[in-house]
Amino acid sequence: MNDMTLTKEEKQYKRLTEEPVARLILELGLPTTISMLITNLYNMVDTWFVSQLGTSATGAVGVVFGLMAIIQAFGFMFGHGAGSNISRLLGAHEKERAKAFSATGFYLAVGAGVLIAIIGIVDLNGLCRLLGSTETILPYARIYAFYILVSAPAMASSCVMNNVLRYEGYANLAMVGLVLGGILNMAGDAILMWGLNLGIRGAALSTMISQYISFGILLFFFLRGKTQSSLAPKYFTWEFAVHKNILTAGFPSMMRQGLTSVSTMVLNAQAAVYGDIAIAAMSVVSRIFNFVFSVALGIGQGFQPVSSFNYGAKKYSRVRKAFWFTLCASLVTMAVFAGVVYVFRRELLLEFLTDMDAYEIAFYALQIQCLTLPFIPVCICGNMLFQSIGKGGRATILASFRSGTIYIPALLILTALWGIRGIQWSQPVSDILSAVLSLPVAVVFLRGLPEDGTEV
Repeated sequence: MNDMTLTKEEKQYKRLTEEPVARLILELGLPTTISMLITNLYNMVDTWFVSQLGTSATGAVGVVFGLMAIIQAFGFMFGHGAGSNISRLLGAHEKERAKAFSATGFYLAVGAGVLIAIIGIVDLNGLCRLLGSTETILPYARIYAFYILVSAPAMASSCVMNNVLRYEGYANLAMVGLVLGGILNMAGDAILMWGLNLGIRGAALSTMISQYISFGILLFFFLRGKTQSSLAPKYFTWEFAVHKNILTAGFPSMMRQGLTSVSTMVLNAQAAVYGDIAIAAMSVVSRIFNFVFSVALGIGQGFQPVSSFNYGAKKYSRVRKAFWFTLCASLVTMAVFAGVVYVFRRELLLEFLTDMDAYEIAFYALQIQCLTLPFIPVCICGNMLFQSIGKGGRATILASFRSGTIYIPALLILTALWGIRGIQWSQPVSDILSAVLSLPVAVVFLRGLPEDGTEV
């Protein structure tokens, strides 16, 4: 059949099942990587602006990061859960069934965001202390957390729309909403913090406004019919199978993000023993680290729709090729970025930290994390493989390693043994152990996949 006679859906099916996987992953991964970089760049810019207010204000950013991780945990759970199912259903030519997953995932995320906002605002002081705030950080954390909570419904539901677009193969559209929101956030920081002299309230308000703008842009694409799926309320369903499949496929993301929040709380609690300087130092390292981490995550998210769609279409050879290409590309890219950060680590940290005691803590932590960054793609690719094809159990186990089940015990044990050095070494140790445990699980599964066209 001539390509000119194909419908939009048929062209998308042909693209995802026939285009060379390397080119396809790069096409889908590049917009996602740009989105992730811009998102993390505005987080770093936000931290830079706030750092001008002092060490305690910088610590507040690290504290509230745990709250954002909680909100995103629900957003990513419903987003990845819906998106993974949608992609496999479209691969199996079940378009109407896919609409139930997109609408249901979206409204569940909105509801979760509203609930988190209400619970958090009712006891704002208690929440900030739970997140690891000290008494000197609390006044800043309260202000920042309030506006993040107000933006929770938009933040959570935007995660769903972003992931549905990606899993359908429209990574460019997903990129537009995130990038514009990120750029506006950076501009908003300058205007509200310094132009209007709102201080940390300006930074928080800027983040809130940008979240709702991103939400509006992403929603526009769905309302204009750019997608095969739909957010129309009529497609929302209470059907048990839909909710079960969303939660099963999305729970690894909840586990990953939720444990990130818990581990941030534990880290802040351990660092608080050494004062605000330790919390501020590790917060800055986390922001820089997440910026580099987003590169591997972006490439991995380009892999997910390729994996899930072709798994649904029973083209298992393409799933294998996609995994190994993604792993190799991520390893090379992460090694390059780690080298760049290592070379310029001093200059980067001095942009955020004026207290030299905090700088010394951050310098050592960033240095050793650069050396173990290339281990991270192994964890990411294994987790994303199983999540994209609906193997929620294995995906959840792998997702939990570096975010919690290995990291938190490592943090507690190493801190008890070596104090601040233990805090600095906990993430690198977790990354190495997570990679060693993740790779064999993925390899065994890939070797066991059947021939194309047969049932698993």
